[in-house]
Amino acid sequence: MSDTSQERQTLSFDSDAGSKRSKFIAGGIALLIGLWMGSGYILPSEEEQEAAPAPIAAKAVTVAVRGSQADSVTQVFVAEGQALPDRDTMVRAESGGEIAEVLVAKGAEVAAGDLIARLSTAARDSDLARAREELNRAQREYDNAEALLNRGVSTVDRVSQARATLAAAQAAVTTAEEALNNTEIRAPFPGRLEMLDISAGEFVSTGEEIARLVDNTPLTIQVQVPQQALKDIKEGQNAEVMFITGTEAQGKVQFVSSSASAETRTFTAEIRVENADGAIPAGISARVRIPTGETRAHFVSPAILSLDTNGTLGVKTVNGDNKVVFNKIAIVRAQTDGIWIAGLPDESQIITIGQGFVNDGEVVDPQPETSNEDPAEELPSAGVPELDELEETPAGDGQITGSAEAAQPEKVE
Repeated sequence: MSDTSQERQTLSFDSDAGSKRSKFIAGGIALLIGLWMGSGYILPSEEEQEAAPAPIAAKAVTVAVRGSQADSVTQVFVAEGQALPDRDTMVRAESGGEIAEVLVAKGAEVAAGDLIARLSTAARDSDLARAREELNRAQREYDNAEALLNRGVSTVDRVSQARATLAAAQAAVTTAEEALNNTEIRAPFPGRLEMLDISAGEFVSTGEEIARLVDNTPLTIQVQVPQQALKDIKEGQNAEVMFITGTEAQGKVQFVSSSASAETRTFTAEIRVENADGAIPAGISARVRIPTGETRAHFVSPAILSLDTNGTLGVKTVNGDNKVVFNKIAIVRAQTDGIWIAGLPDESQIITIGQGFVNDGEVVDPQPETSNEDPAEELPSAGVPELDELEETPAGDGQITGSAEAAQPEKVE
């Protein structure tokens, strides 16, 4: 049995014709996979061979526009001030003493020279009588001295002394007469007694205020003119004045100061208003309107105003190439239903809706504004305060209440 095992040989399949078939198959598969993976770098895909799509052009923003034609308007400087009387003074006692009589009442209209009150004259009468007697004595002494000098029995020095005594006596009489006249307190000019705080029996001192006399025929309206408007205000210009009471009057600029106030940097202007019957009281508030010239302006809604990147106030329009143009504007008049602005061409296509979404130089698709579109609803927009009706202001020095009113115009019909 051992011999049989030694003769046994190990089996081998190398000589088998199908033993290498699996190796060829595996190698072929690997080769195919490598060729497939490398084909992406050699042969472009069909998707890459297709042409890239053309870029989509941005559509122009649609805006609503309204045609506007400039009109001629009259520029008007508007300011608020105070009506001042032509003359307003305190009447003082020129001499001290007891009030003997008061001839008028407070609130009375007096003419120049009318007697208001009279002081007691007893002491002044005595002083005047004594001064006159002294004058008579001095006159006699002078006459005697001069006669003796002519006869050669007197000297020149005696005559000179007598002449000096006579001059002093004459001055004393004049002083006594003046003191007597000063017992009568008279009105220095025509007007109305706004204050009279004396009564008979009272004692007043020399220089004491006893009455206030006001003359408001004519009136003087004092206003403050800002620096930028000073060049438009000249003496002699006509002015319209509306008082807080509702009364209207015509006046003229009679004074414009040449020096600005250190506190406000404004210039004082005075408008003279005739008030012959004195019906307009002094001290009330008044609005002054002074026409200063004409300009071309458009009437628009405040809702169409906008600001550029620098904060400049303006209006956006569309030109002939459908491009947005930002126009810097100036407000020349504001009223309750709109504003007048200058700075646009005489004929303009104003953007009324959409101005907040387009910029200067941008191409847009302008469409005519329809009747149901409300520009006031468009945001963002910049509003402008409208002019309020004349309101009562506290008594003061005639300051301008609103700088937005510094150059208000009126439309020329």
